[in-house]
Formats: sequence, C-alpha cells, structure tokens
Amino acid sequence: MAKICFLSGFLLLGLLCICRAEEVNVYELKRGDFSAKFTNFGAVMLSVLLPDKNGKLDDVVLGYDCVEDYKNDTTYFGAIVGRVANRIGGAKFSLNGEVYKVVTNEGKNTLHGGSKGFSDVIWGVKDYQNDSHITFTYNSFDGEQGFPGNLAVAVTYMLIGSNKLGVKMEAKALDKATPVNLALHTYWNLGGHSSGDILSHTLQLFGSGITPVDDELIPTGEIEAVQGTPYDFLKPHEIGSLFNQLPDGYDTNYVLDKSSPKHLRKVAVVQESKSGRKMELWTNKPGVQFYTSNMLKNEKGKNGSLYSLHAGLCLETQGFPDSVNHPNFPSQIVNPGQTYKHFMVFRFTAK
Repeated sequence: MAKICFLSGFLLLGLLCICRAEEVNVYELKRGDFSAKFTNFGAVMLSVLLPDKNGKLDDVVLGYDCVEDYKNDTTYFGAIVGRVANRIGGAKFSLNGEVYKVVTNEGKNTLHGGSKGFSDVIWGVKDYQNDSHITFTYNSFDGEQGFPGNLAVAVTYMLIGSNKLGVKMEAKALDKATPVNLALHTYWNLGGHSSGDILSHTLQLFGSGITPVDDELIPTGEIEAVQGTPYDFLKPHEIGSLFNQLPDGYDTNYVLDKSSPKHLRKVAVVQESKSGRKMELWTNKPGVQFYTSNMLKNEKGKNGSLYSLHAGLCLETQGFPDSVNHPNFPSQIVNPGQTYKHFMVFRFTAK
C-alpha cells in the first residue's frame, strides 16, 4: 500500500498507507491544455488545470497534495457530498409516517450526510477513458448514517469539447423511499489555487431569492428576495464589495431563476481579471449554495500553500437545505424504482 500524492502534475507513490479495503487511485481526464484529476476516495475532484489569457497553466481548485490528506479533511475539498448534502435541522425527519434520526456532526444537526458521508468512502470505478470520462459508483446501505433504504449511486465526470466539464450524479432508490441531495463541493480560485483570496472575483448569480437561515444555518422555511440586499448578484460585481454588510461572508442557498423546460438553468458566471479566466455554470437543480470559504484558517494545501480565509469559492448546485423538514421546498424524496438525476456543466474561457 502506498500514500498517493500528486505534485506539479505528476503522480507520486510514497511510503505511508491509506486504510482501505479497495484500491484508491488518481485518474486524469485531459484534452489539450485542459485537464482534471480525480480520485475514487470520496469521488473527489482533485484539480482542474486551465490556461489563462496568456496561455499560462494553473490549477484553479483548492486541495491537498496527497489522497491520504482527504481522509481527515474537514473542508470537503472537491468531494461529492451526500446522501443528503447541506444541513438537516435537528438531525431528523419524518417520511411515510416514520421518524428517522440521522447522525449529528454539526452541533445537533447533520451536515453533508453525517460523520461519514459519501465524501469519506471509497467508490468503485465503473468506466474510465482518459480523454473522455470517468464514472465512480457507490452502494449506500440501508441505515447508513441513519438514512433509509439501499441506494445505488453513480457520478460521472466528463470532458465536453475543448473547454467544458460535465458532472452527472445519479442515485436509484432500490427498496425504500429516501431523501437524496448530492452536491459537488469544489473550492474554486480562478487566479490559481494559491493566488490569495477570491474577494476581487466578479460574480453574477442568477438567483432572485435566498432561503434565509437561523443562527445554526438551518433554513427558516421562508424565501426572501435578494434585490437591494448584500445577496444581490443579479448584476455582476466583485464578491468582496459588500462584505462589510455581512457578518462572516457568504454561506447561502440561492433560489435559482427558472429557464426553458428543455434547458439547464444558468447558475453563475465567475471572472478573475488578472488571469482573464471565466467560469460559467449550468444545472438542472433548483438551488445553489454560494460559499466563500469562511472557515479556512491557514489550511495546508497543495505544494506547501496555506489557504487562508476566503481562499476559494464554492457553487454547490443542490436541492434546498433541510428540504426534508420544509414541505414548501422542492422535494428531495426518491421512491423505490425512481432515479435521482443531477447535472452540472462548467464552461471555462480566458481572454
């Protein structure tokens, strides 16, 4: 067994072991100058390498040098989180007349699936073509972290053309109704993962509402308009421009504006002026959690970098937080025989 590390684009094998029953590896998808690396531990997105406006390549994803470091990660760098991403208030919910108590891991609440969610398990590899796509699979058992029913999960990362990255998340309920809300928890910095904070990034976010929360970040059940508030990114502006009106930064679920039924919703456009890089995001889900890494404090990352406060931004497309306890929110319940489907498309340019 070996500690799996990747530095400066190379895969290195060290001497320490990863505790695993199955093999853990790093996989690369590459077309031209556009490449991304992943691991089947947590189905984590490890890196995305992109050219800037002058052709200089940088990794724009925060993370660690070695897969081993993701085992004890509390940041969820690049991970697929679930069975239910985001928060469940009181770590419980009712479904079909039965009350389910799930594992608490944030005070009295559940965050990102519990103390050992999908980000902390080893996924199988179903299919891999290094110039095209990779699919990770996981069979979540009935009662895992308190959730009901067996669930077959698959996540596919795919290159689309020369500058798009697609993510397809699917989950089939095999025998019981269960909530499902998967999310990709990548931290982006378009200036490069070690280039400082993201406060000067320009963001346009196509969500006219937010789901306000209490002091434990549990939704109240209301939906509030963003217009005229610090949460208004309907027109593009710098992320840090209204920070003085916020207590800690952004950790907010936006209610995305609807698009044509035949098309994915456009979520956001992010731009970084020095590199010229731009990232556009689309999804089929109703919400996106915009998070400005408010809890990072000198986290040791790739190549000896220290990630400080607001070093990255997350745009986690999702169902609304705590939907299992708010009937007015879009349902996350998947019944036996049904398949949960979640799509994301990222488009990267630089000029």
